[in-house]
Amino acid sequence: MNNPYKDKKWFKLLSNKYIWVSLSFIVWMTFLDNYSYFDHRILDEDIQQLEENKKYYQEEIKKDKQNIQQLHNSEQIEKYAREKYYMKKDSEDIYIIEFEGDSITKNDTN
Repeated sequence: MNNPYKDKKWFKLLSNKYIWVSLSFIVWMTFLDNYSYFDHRILDEDIQQLEENKKYYQEEIKKDKQNIQQLHNSEQIEKYAREKYYMKKDSEDIYIIEFEGDSITKNDTN
């Protein structure tokens, strides 16, 4: 029995075992493997997000270091304590004025 498609170019390509092995390898690596292309895309996005977080936290560390250096001065310590913790000297009175819609509640000031 003689195959009528045997001499056709497309039949030769489809019957080539190396083509089939290559195609199966590409499909396997793209979709099915643990290190597939799509998994790499997700991991690359995670890496990018982590690097952005790293930059943000490094900037915050720089700001905190500057604040710590400023706190070596006793006047700055006093200013910080007054602003953040509402501390006062014995001879002073502090009045906290709350406006409507203010984010500070009575439970926060205790």
